[in-house]
Amino acid sequence: MIEIRSFAETDRAELRKLFGRAGEGSPSSSMWGHEESEAAMYLDPYMGQEPDSLFVAVLRGDVVGYLAGCLDSSTFPTERERMERAITKYRLLFRPRPAAFLARGMVDMAAAAIRRKPAAGAFDDARWPAHLHINVAPVARGTGAADGLMARWRDRLVQAGSPGCHLQTLAENTRAVRFFERVGFARHGPTALVPGARQGGRPLHQQTMVWRP
Repeated sequence: MIEIRSFAETDRAELRKLFGRAGEGSPSSSMWGHEESEAAMYLDPYMGQEPDSLFVAVLRGDVVGYLAGCLDSSTFPTERERMERAITKYRLLFRPRPAAFLARGMVDMAAAAIRRKPAAGAFDDARWPAHLHINVAPVARGTGAADGLMARWRDRLVQAGSPGCHLQTLAENTRAVRFFERVGFARHGPTALVPGARQGGRPLHQQTMVWRP
């Protein structure tokens, strides 16, 4: 049976391990391929800055999922800021796969500007100031772990009096989009090219989704 509980400091090592395997098989697994720097962007800041908005799913004693949330995105480092720090700290420009991803991203951004097509970026709208990231290991899919994590996060938003929450996922990850729609999120705005991202040689696109209590 799935247990959903608040994050504890003793969960850090397990969450870092889970981060590496939770996205297996999804389009998001084909990013720049340097797990430590990706975790430094999408997991570590939440453990350090907003641990009260971090929840974990436990199955038979093992941590199999987590939801990392932020009540007010304006108080949190932007994705660009986190990426710049990761590039410097982990010397990503000197690592073949991340360097190729970043170079391809610059080309993609230039092409999008020329064609006047939207490129993925930060979402800033006071109607939906909160945001989240959710990861569930393949072994726990279908167990109710994702539903339980989302229910706990919605309770947190309501208790905090949040006006709304947004998330950004990949439009090509149709399973994720369907799940978020099922738990009450709605697609918002156009899909936008994710610079540098590819799956099977094809570009990937960002889908913003929003929810109100």
